[in-house]
Amino acid sequence: MTQSKVFSSNKTLNVKGKVLDLTLPKVMGILNVTPDSFYDGGRFTNEESILNQAEKMITEGADIIDIGAYSSRPGAKDIPVKEELERMVKAVRDIQKNFPEIALSADTFRAEVANAAINEGASMINDISGGKDENMFEAAALLKVPYVLMHMRGTPQTMTQLTQYDNLLKDIVDYFHVRLAKLHSLGVKDIIIDPGFGFAKTIEQNFELLAKLHYFKILEKPILAGLSRKSFLWKTLKTNPEGALNGTISANTMALLQGASILRVHDVKEAVDCIQLFCQLSTSEIKN
Repeated sequence: MTQSKVFSSNKTLNVKGKVLDLTLPKVMGILNVTPDSFYDGGRFTNEESILNQAEKMITEGADIIDIGAYSSRPGAKDIPVKEELERMVKAVRDIQKNFPEIALSADTFRAEVANAAINEGASMINDISGGKDENMFEAAALLKVPYVLMHMRGTPQTMTQLTQYDNLLKDIVDYFHVRLAKLHSLGVKDIIIDPGFGFAKTIEQNFELLAKLHYFKILEKPILAGLSRKSFLWKTLKTNPEGALNGTISANTMALLQGASILRVHDVKEAVDCIQLFCQLSTSEIKN
């Protein structure tokens, strides 16, 4: 392995005025404050449980906590903006007050929710829709925060029927090119790309994406891999989300080897351990 392939990215992000160095891969902990997310729905819906989970992830080594107030699992119920907004603002406010040093990401596809979250102390936007809200790109530009641009087709309610591609990798790269050009024209500087594992992809397509994740390096942006307990893993292993931790660790290792800069996970300690071993392996290969 050559030095250029050792670490996931030499890029940096400006997060709350601090430099987040992606030379070494980082961990984004998932904190869903919804009642119906596919794995942790209903676990973190009051202040005490939210703060306890945030503290646990910080103690285990999370670099970012990604707060989701709208369930994006396949077939999830659509909820009004007001409901998402209330959940998001309350969670961001409580965590920011108690743990002001941790970087918070707002997992939302609605510009109104993103604006409110950043105003309460969040410092990143994670948009699963890739800018479907026509005001989202402008919001990211005005707020001057890192923006995660994910590939998706349709909505959580329709995406499972939208898995036909002419050429999976090329179609996704073309999708990113169009949106990156728009973001660049607006002056958005810190952009992370997420190929959208599990979103409008079949099991086979998800594995193709994982095997060829390095392909997206041509976009010259940090890559976020959101593989944690996804259905294509647990269905392949003939288990369930609860039984997919080993599969997640394996998939995260594959993503790191393919150049991922950020692992988005439910299980922070395991991801931190995975990165530590990956980096040790990479360092040993340089010496040899």
